[in-house]
Amino acid sequence: MTPAHAADALRAAGLRVTESRTAVYDALREHPHASAEDVFGHVLPRLPRASRQSVYNALNDFADAGIARRIEPAGRSMLFELRVSDNHHHLVCTRCGAVRDVDCVVGEAPCLTPSHDHGFAVHAAEVTFWGLCPDCAAERAA
Repeated sequence: MTPAHAADALRAAGLRVTESRTAVYDALREHPHASAEDVFGHVLPRLPRASRQSVYNALNDFADAGIARRIEPAGRSMLFELRVSDNHHHLVCTRCGAVRDVDCVVGEAPCLTPSHDHGFAVHAAEVTFWGLCPDCAAERAA
């Protein structure tokens, strides 16, 4: 579960609480699966003096500290979300790029076991399901 207050999450992760980081955290809480540019667009109305670089730095700091997750759907911009430390995957629309969370069917990491682990101690698997979202599927059918 994502902490309700940015300051609590930042402190718990050992990060300094700043206006910029707080605005980025709040933007991600309100807009999961956002690109860095999307987050920047959501931060600017709250913090007009924020720079693009400060948003990118905060997102990378969050991911490095484990309070945000980077999602890298093939052929799309990197996305960020605050839902971490659980075992969930993503549905991605091949037409509009919409992303939705989906819980793992297995329930515990890793969801998948490779046919040969080559000596690796596997602790996680990332799964992305690709298809059409309901809106795009309906539009296509029409």
